Amino acid sequence: MIRRLAAVLCAASAPALSLALAAPVVAQERPADLTELPPVPTDYEPAKTSWGDYDFTGTWPIENINTGHILFQRPAAYGMRQWVTDEEFERRLAAARGNDGNFAEATETGIGTAGTEGLEAWFQSTSFGKRTAMLVSPADGQLPALTPQAMELFKQGRSGWVPGQAYDWVSDFDSWDRCVSRGFPASMYPFRYNNGIRIFQSPGVMTIVLEMLGTRVVKIYDSKEAAQAAKLDEPVEAWMGNSRGWWDGKTLVIETTNIVSGDSATHDSYARSASPLNMATQFTGTLDVPAFNTVPMSDQAMTVERLTMVGPDEIVHELTYSDPEVYTQPWTTRISWSRDEDYQFFEYACHEGNYMPRDYISASRAQQARIAAGEEEAVTAENDDRSRFAQPFDHDPGTGPRPGRGEPPAAQDDTKDE
Repeated sequence: MIRRLAAVLCAASAPALSLALAAPVVAQERPADLTELPPVPTDYEPAKTSWGDYDFTGTWPIENINTGHILFQRPAAYGMRQWVTDEEFERRLAAARGNDGNFAEATETGIGTAGTEGLEAWFQSTSFGKRTAMLVSPADGQLPALTPQAMELFKQGRSGWVPGQAYDWVSDFDSWDRCVSRGFPASMYPFRYNNGIRIFQSPGVMTIVLEMLGTRVVKIYDSKEAAQAAKLDEPVEAWMGNSRGWWDGKTLVIETTNIVSGDSATHDSYARSASPLNMATQFTGTLDVPAFNTVPMSDQAMTVERLTMVGPDEIVHELTYSDPEVYTQPWTTRISWSRDEDYQFFEYACHEGNYMPRDYISASRAQQARIAAGEEEAVTAENDDRSRFAQPFDHDPGTGPRPGRGEPPAAQDDTKDE
């Protein structure tokens, strides 16, 4: 059986080992009604650049979201709540202390890593540490259903993650497998490594550098109308789309259209899109909310992002995604970026020397020959170890102990919503 190692072998890097944060005042307190999500506060006055724009320059890694296991979709145990209870937050803190405890001064034999990851300090420094998930809309914290035509394309889709699927050519791999792109907006969410974000600004331009496969150059216009009028013509598409921004008070709004459209069903590798959400977003899913990197993207896909600095070391990033041909309604996320100028970017050297697709294709073709000769059992979705990717494999410690293998996640406790 072919084992799923592609993404892990493409690249690996370690996050900076010193992510400890000075604990600023929490920018947005948790409301009494835990189902309520107040508006992003705008009372903080950021410094300005020499040309008069608000200054967002700096390094804003989202590694702690990954390490702290705040998930993309809301775990069932949280019900309709946007916020965790004190008891659930204490469980997150206890897990963070255990994580920080893995870092200790090196012994005489050289075993150990000096410093701390600072995860507990991060949880206490941002109100996002008390949020139940990244996804805030729909209100139940779950992605909306796919349209019937999109679900059909998803089921036909092919990638390196689909159970029971053989590899016969490069079109059997998705754009991330091939080191082309994580896709957009997938690139704006954390994965297990390379979670750095760095912002540079110059007059009329903001550049957002992502540590894993992506740099966005956002032209900033004088008004929303001017930015929207500058949309590229329909045939022009890019992996990270065409992003145009404008200032709405202290908030930078970025509209992105012209994202590479297509699906994962076609055998034409030049007509394939990247999934808007995929395994490289700390997101897996279920067959009802698809995994496997095979969600299609139409030419109507667009995002609207809002970046608001709520303190000297925190930016709130909101993103609304809409694609009426794929999702039955738009969905919105809200996460926090925390400043850490000591965070080190590591090269995502994925494509150079990447012989994974060739090896998978040759091994799969040999396997199919053995199956045809009756020398090996056929690979199906039921006996392929890739079937595990149909279930979320990240666990939020706030919900309690991790379920045993094969056990369902914790059921909703309605008493905690009161």
